[in-house]
Amino acid sequence: MKRLLFHAALLLPALLLVAAATAHAQSPIPGINLEVGGADSPEAVATSLQIIVLLTILTLAPAILVMTTSFTRIVIILAFIRQALGTQQSPPNQVLIGLALFLTFFIMQPVWSDVNREALQPYLNKELSQEQALERASAPLKQFMQTFIREKDLALFVQIADIPRPRNIQDVPFHVVVPAFVISELKTAFQVGFLIYVPFLVVDLVVSSVLMAMGMMMLPPIMISLPLKLMLFVLVDGWNLIVGSIVRSYFQV
Repeated sequence: MKRLLFHAALLLPALLLVAAATAHAQSPIPGINLEVGGADSPEAVATSLQIIVLLTILTLAPAILVMTTSFTRIVIILAFIRQALGTQQSPPNQVLIGLALFLTFFIMQPVWSDVNREALQPYLNKELSQEQALERASAPLKQFMQTFIREKDLALFVQIADIPRPRNIQDVPFHVVVPAFVISELKTAFQVGFLIYVPFLVVDLVVSSVLMAMGMMMLPPIMISLPLKLMLFVLVDGWNLIVGSIVRSYFQV
């Protein structure tokens, strides 16, 4: 089924080009029908259920990426930088999200390598069942999230879930670890955002005070402070400092 869908995806553009080239000759365009029929054997039912599970996982993939990786902290910090600079929609959202995604791939590469080696490859080689593969895959993710979870946040969700006191992170269910990790990342991102705002806030205050002292109350301070903030950010190589600090915060723990 996967191979059939893959081949169909590859052949569809070619079919469209052929149809466009021969449209003047009134040649018939081939049709594609997707039908849902009854299953005649338990194997067919199992295959259908696997496809449904796969499609469900693909639907939830963005949420899994956001909630179990470094993406949350990175994208919030980048958004704070844009707000502190006061550049409105520059860089645009697509650029910020793209940068956050690539930084996330870079940071999470060791974790995903462990998942691939410990869970995915043994499962593809039929050495593990689905349940065993999922259990092994969750271990590296839990280990990564444990490093950045605040004990207070983890204790909150353990208490709400009403589970026995865990001895280590492996005893904590995955659905308890994820929300604790997310709120810990949110707090860290807002702390970093506050530190980013401080120097730019000082620039805004200085510019406003100077304009008031000169009696230029009708001139918007943003017209003077924005170029100064951009110059300051460029002179200190702000993107290098910010991105370098974000990445190092995940490796130097």
